Amino acid sequence: MRSSGDGTAAGGPYPLHDSAADLSTETIGYRGPTACAAAGITYRQLDYWARTGLVEPSVRSAYGSGTQRLYSFRDVVVLKIVKRFLDTGVALQNIRAAVQHLRARGFTDLERMTLMSDGATVYECSSPDEVVDLLQGGQGVFGIAVGVVWRDVEAALSQLHGERVDTGETLVGNNPGDELARRRRDRAV
Repeated sequence: MRSSGDGTAAGGPYPLHDSAADLSTETIGYRGPTACAAAGITYRQLDYWARTGLVEPSVRSAYGSGTQRLYSFRDVVVLKIVKRFLDTGVALQNIRAAVQHLRARGFTDLERMTLMSDGATVYECSSPDEVVDLLQGGQGVFGIAVGVVWRDVEAALSQLHGERVDTGETLVGNNPGDELARRRRDRAV
């Protein structure tokens, strides 16, 4: 694996690069405190990241005082990925590029992806062979298996409150296997 001069890599995984696309809207959203709890971040971090455009809520932005942001499940996964990158020392500029790339991909196959970094560049690997190629080239220092983050967020959110986007109804413990949540959904229909 070698890096070309234009910020792309030749012969394997491709570094994450700038691009923009809208996130898909989901049927359940999570308010700021819930997103913070699931991602393991502070509300101050969440607010800063939203105001600076690092991770903006895709379900509903805050407009003026009294309105609350609403984050999708995938937004919360990205929040947790950002937190993990920060914890490992990746520069915020590189994290921004990674998040923009994830946004541009539309989060397809996100849970099957591994994000690798050498501290300066973030690489997307979608197969074990790409991870091995990156490591053999000496470029990867650490990796984030997004599928693990995905499952961590699922587990955390299953214990927390969600909100139906269409009705605004609060869903307590948004776990489809949860008997109480199932009964509430059945009554709402």
